[in-house]
Amino acid sequence: MKILVVAPSWIGDTILAQPLLALLKRNHPTARIEVLAAAWSAPLLGRMSEVDAVIANPFRHGDFNFGARRALGHRLASADFSHSFVLPNSWKSALVPYFARIPHRIGYQGESRYLLLNERHRLDPVRHPQLAQRYAALAGPLPADLPQPRLNSTPGQQQAAREALGLPAAARPVVFCPGAEYGPAKRWPARHFAALARLVATPENPAWLVGSDKDAAVGDEIADAARGSALNLCGRSTLEQAIDLIASAEGVVSNDSGLMHVAAALDRPLVALYGSSSPTYTPPLSPRARIVSKNLSCSPCFKRECPLGHFDCMNGIAPEHVAQTLQALR
Repeated sequence: MKILVVAPSWIGDTILAQPLLALLKRNHPTARIEVLAAAWSAPLLGRMSEVDAVIANPFRHGDFNFGARRALGHRLASADFSHSFVLPNSWKSALVPYFARIPHRIGYQGESRYLLLNERHRLDPVRHPQLAQRYAALAGPLPADLPQPRLNSTPGQQQAAREALGLPAAARPVVFCPGAEYGPAKRWPARHFAALARLVATPENPAWLVGSDKDAAVGDEIADAARGSALNLCGRSTLEQAIDLIASAEGVVSNDSGLMHVAAALDRPLVALYGSSSPTYTPPLSPRARIVSKNLSCSPCFKRECPLGHFDCMNGIAPEHVAQTLQALR
């Protein structure tokens, strides 16, 4: 059995697809699983034991390019995949498996994909409220013990990441992940992260800010306001190095973001901050995670910016409460 999985575009969603991969391996131990994914996510998928190979998906988010998708499908036709699981719901995401002539093309009905998929599932949001459950249900009825995401990180990889970034080998950091790709409505205010750093950082447990280059500016804002209690590493590390920095953390505080799901998959003590998004739909799948939310009547609104202008869902989460929650986990 040779399986092609068409991965989602986001880091968090890619991690939430891992329970599906684990079930496929559980049900078909000798199956080979290859994942069609954006090149940037290859390091992430390379840390999943279930993934045998990553095929670079050259299409940017929202890029249609029918001819190039057809050409890629034709190139993959010789790979003899027997099954394909298409996780995004878009019409274009199902084109490559169709043109690759994969016999079993499985996914949710999505955007009227009657011809492109020949094994279409209908979504039951009540039975499967979580995104991870919805992906995993494509493999069949869900078991009582749905596998949790797990990323691999060795002590050697963790040490190498620190050496590459000039970080102390003996530190036991508290990692903050202040970014959120979707928009500012998912981000705890910089001043709150700074106040938290002043509350929890010590010489033995420094506060390290981890994120992409898009988070560098807010990381600088936090580090400045923290008055020496936080080190900004946003934009300095690769995704692979970020995985290894988080893997060695004493604890993690994160917005609802891809790195939040990375921390959960690495089994780190995690405080996950929710405002505009839903902890019912995309919670961190880890017994060591705690969700902090004000549970306001206006949330989750799923907006990129607060539609009411007050941003109470995140402004109202006190740094002192987050510090207490983190301390209880460590």
